[in-house]
Amino acid sequence: MEKVKFRHEIKHYINSGDCLLLQRKLKCVMKPDLNAGPDGSYHIRSLYFDTPEDRALREKIDGLDNREKIRIRLYNHDDSFIKLERKMKVNGLTAKFSVNITKERCKDILNGNIEWMKDTENPVLIEIYHKMMHQQLKPRTIVDYTREAYVYEPGNIRVTIDKSIKTGLMSNDLFNRELPTMETLPRQLAVLEVKYDEFLPEVICDILQLSDRQKLSVSKYALCRMYY
Repeated sequence: MEKVKFRHEIKHYINSGDCLLLQRKLKCVMKPDLNAGPDGSYHIRSLYFDTPEDRALREKIDGLDNREKIRIRLYNHDDSFIKLERKMKVNGLTAKFSVNITKERCKDILNGNIEWMKDTENPVLIEIYHKMMHQQLKPRTIVDYTREAYVYEPGNIRVTIDKSIKTGLMSNDLFNRELPTMETLPRQLAVLEVKYDEFLPEVICDILQLSDRQKLSVSKYALCRMYY
């Protein structure tokens, strides 16, 4: 079995002034994500699953350190590249397991047709199948946002700025580009995420001024569930 690779993950809210300043500094030291468009950003749509009792949401609100989430993710509304993911948090560290699925298989999952997953040889699909069966996981809400990402090879560091975080409320219409959504944060706020393996170089710490910021437990899924 492949050894699980856990990473550090730090999140902060930042305002529009912070965002402009960080953008200028990050571009001098880090490389932009190769998948970004001409403006340096790309769109992410995630559909999160939860139990009938909203276990994932409640564990997040209660601040449990060991928890997990299941989601399906699209980039720039491209339905030829769809990821099914399981994200874990253990003792403050995170790990993510993902597998690419076709649009047809994605629709099967959304319609509750998941028996095919257990007959595959993919361990991620098999694990998620058992989670869905035993926990009765169902699609709960769509989360939309725009991401600007930067990478720094030493320490395998990734810094992202997520803006315009919107909820699809109770909709599961993953492939609908015109899906009605609602903003979850004031427009001047964004979410800064910093992910790294073993260490965070001083040059990155200086740019982000992490010592002057309070580490927060930010969840886009929880934000988008505030309305129902």
